[in-house]
Amino acid sequence: MPAEAKTAQKNQHAGLPGGRATATVGGMDQPLDTLGIIAGNRSLPLAFAEEARAQGIKRLVAVAFDQETDPALAQKVDEIVWVKVGQLSKMIAAFQERGVTKCVMAGQIAPRNLFDVRPDMRALALLMKLKERNAHSLFGAIADELKKEGIELIEPVRWLRPLMPGAGFVLGPALTEAQKEDAAFGFRIAKEISRLEIGQTVVVREGTVLAVEGFEGTDACLRRGGELAGGQGAVAVKVSKAKHDLRFDIPCVGARTVAACQAARISALVFEAEKTLLLDKPEAEALARKHKITLAAWDEKN
Repeated sequence: MPAEAKTAQKNQHAGLPGGRATATVGGMDQPLDTLGIIAGNRSLPLAFAEEARAQGIKRLVAVAFDQETDPALAQKVDEIVWVKVGQLSKMIAAFQERGVTKCVMAGQIAPRNLFDVRPDMRALALLMKLKERNAHSLFGAIADELKKEGIELIEPVRWLRPLMPGAGFVLGPALTEAQKEDAAFGFRIAKEISRLEIGQTVVVREGTVLAVEGFEGTDACLRRGGELAGGQGAVAVKVSKAKHDLRFDIPCVGARTVAACQAARISALVFEAEKTLLLDKPEAEALARKHKITLAAWDEKN
């Protein structure tokens, strides 16, 4: 087989440019023409739709959430159905009625809405069964409900690899030696808090932990850490969870994160290499250069 054909075949099975996206059904790879998107907030659903379309998905059906999903997504998918957070039965019906058997989750639901949710009867029954209510347990239970109805929640990573920088990637100024030391320290701490299901981001300075992400989310953690650092060059570190579920647990950074660092006067944002999505790269790079904020991919070998 010619080298070009081998490459195309390899890309086909990985869902990469050069071949059609596939899904494993009955132990065999089959072409995947239609894909559902459970679309949360911010820009990831839009970026995912663009990547999936470019990599061979012919039909995209999105379930979007009132007050969460960017309405611009409607221009990037074939069909979009709007529901309220907690309307699990309506979400399942939307996919079933449109022949969707594979779907992905893209984007977040604001943490406050996971508690302000007004669930339908099916979602209420699901919530009552949960002993712990965190993103992993909740979204895992939703995946199980989808599966009961013939809809498989799959990993979106196969389409998002181009948006996940590797080690050595840097926007803005290079890390100083002092920042590298804080990055290595912060990486270890962030990995531990993520293992404990607390959060995935920490803010550190000179070997001291200033802020740990909890329920409030990344932006609030950055703001609190920056305040405690007094604007004196703190380093923020964001990681993925060990054994994280790639169906719904992919850390993201982007222009909005860089803007939050600038507002908090944090000098560097370090994220885990090859496991973190970088969204809105041109805007993120422009902000990093303008405000002299380092945005760097990091791994344990750094």
